[in-house]
Amino acid sequence: MSLEGRVALVTGGDRGIGKGISLALAEGGANIAIVYRRDEEAARKTVREIEALSKKAAMFSCDVTNYDNVKEVVKQAVDTFGKIDILVNNAGIASRGNSIFDTDVNELRRVIDTHVFGSFHFTQAVLPVMRQQPRGDIIFISSVGAEHCGPNGAPYYMAKRAIEAMASTLSKEELRNGIRVNVVRPGLVETDMGSRLAKATRGVQDIKELYPSSPFGRVGLPSDIGNAIAFLVSEKGEYITNAVISVSGG
Repeated sequence: MSLEGRVALVTGGDRGIGKGISLALAEGGANIAIVYRRDEEAARKTVREIEALSKKAAMFSCDVTNYDNVKEVVKQAVDTFGKIDILVNNAGIASRGNSIFDTDVNELRRVIDTHVFGSFHFTQAVLPVMRQQPRGDIIFISSVGAEHCGPNGAPYYMAKRAIEAMASTLSKEELRNGIRVNVVRPGLVETDMGSRLAKATRGVQDIKELYPSSPFGRVGLPSDIGNAIAFLVSEKGEYITNAVISVSGG
C-alpha cells in the first residue's frame, strides 16, 4: 500500500488521533503537511518523527475557523510540497457534556465552527489543486457517537452529523474529478481528549482501567485510526468512496 510521491495535509495533525494519522501516512510513504493551532512544540515533535521515517514534513499554524487563514495555509503547503493529494479533516474540539437545556449557544457555535466550517474551509481551499492530480482523497473524521447521539453531547454530535452529510454530498460532486471522499468514525481512543472523556463519562482516573472490558483487551490507539486511513487512500482503497467506516473494535 505505497503512498510514495503523495502529499497529505492533516488538520490537527500534531497530537492525538491526528498525530497517529500523520505518522501512518508517512510510514506508507507520503509527505505530510501538519496543521496545528497552538501547540507548536507538539507539532515540531511530530515533524521530527516523520522526518525520522525519511519523509518530508512541514508544520503550519492555523485557525481552521478563519477562511482567509486557511487559504493562506493551503497556499503555503502547496508552495512547500508542490501539490496536495490527500486531505484529512481531523481538527476538532469536544463539547462540555451538558444537556441541550443547559448548553450555552456560544458553545454550540464554537463546536460547529471548528468541526463543520473548519472542514468546509479546508475542503474548498484544497479542491482546485487536488483536481489537478490523477487521484485525490478527502477523509472526514467523525465519531461512533454520531451514530447513536446519546445524551449530553448535542453540539459534538450535531457537528459530526453535519460533516458526514458534507462528505456524502462531496463524494458525489467530486467523483468525476477522481476524488474519493470517505468518513472514519473512531471509537474511544487513548489520547488526552479520550482520557478526559473516559474520566467524565466512565468514572475512571486512567483510561487503561477500561482495558479489561474493551474489545481485544484495550481501547483504540491513534495508530488504529491512521492505519485505516492509510488503507483508504492507498491503491487498495481506490474503489471506496462515500463510505462510513467505524474503527472502534466493534
